[in-house]
Amino acid sequence: MPEGPTVRRFSSLVSPFVGQQVVKVGGRTKQIALQDLMGQWIQDCQVHGKNLYVAFGCSVTHETAPADAQELDEGKTPEEKSSNDYPPTDATSTSTSPLSSLEHEEENPRCKWLRFHFVLYGSIRVNEFARARQGNKRGDWRDPTPRLILHFTSGDFLVFYNCRIHWCSSPHVEPTCDILSVEFDKEKALRALSSPRPVCVTLMDQQHFSGVGNIIKNEILFLAQVHPLTLGSLLATNTLRALIDHAVSFTAQWLSNQMQKEPLHYHIYMKEYCEKGHKVVKESIGPPCGLKRLTWYCPTCQEQVQPEDSAQAST
Repeated sequence: MPEGPTVRRFSSLVSPFVGQQVVKVGGRTKQIALQDLMGQWIQDCQVHGKNLYVAFGCSVTHETAPADAQELDEGKTPEEKSSNDYPPTDATSTSTSPLSSLEHEEENPRCKWLRFHFVLYGSIRVNEFARARQGNKRGDWRDPTPRLILHFTSGDFLVFYNCRIHWCSSPHVEPTCDILSVEFDKEKALRALSSPRPVCVTLMDQQHFSGVGNIIKNEILFLAQVHPLTLGSLLATNTLRALIDHAVSFTAQWLSNQMQKEPLHYHIYMKEYCEKGHKVVKESIGPPCGLKRLTWYCPTCQEQVQPEDSAQAST
């Protein structure tokens, strides 16, 4: 599942379309009625944790009004400007000007939000479609099928793959829990981590560490030299603070790499040996009645703290 930094990159792909009108809609999603998006203007785009929110309205404000077509095409390659290879779409709409749409503003003063939650291999593409990299079990080379395709007056288009799509009244905003938000509350995170449950479970709890996924969890536990099954209540406060600091710095670095299209260096995730040459353990770990996630850790570098160890350290 795409984690916080990846969804932030998705947002950077959608944000340039704020102020543009949807004139064609396609895709195989059955979670929303595609015709509801025809003629709508993208009003805003936000990220909260692992969720992307896109606002649609029947009019566009002067502040978000799009530039003319010539300005929108500046700096694009001929391939990016071309839109002749679209797949068949499910709906079309004739373009209307922002001014003619404003007369309906009183009837629908508030915009509606679409929430995108990307599952295991979700993605967004601009002016291109994903192509099959290998054949399936039957030997078929079938390109992935888009869940949603949005075409705009500029001739550009957005393609959404492998995602859940739902209408909502507004974004679910908890910036103090969003690991990539400037308002992320480290003290609040510290209190959550101090609970008597495995730290790996708390780190994956989106109510406390929104945006943290399995890769981030594995990496920061190794960087902080913390065993994933150690109870947070057994760890020293400075160790928990170090874990939180690694969470913030690692996700920020990952986001920077994403924006610059640079690969991310993994320290422990999917490794056979740690950086010191120790054998890495891989096992599924999670809450008793919840989802178990594959976890990589070094039992030598990340020694598990036991209750008796914590008691001895406090005396």
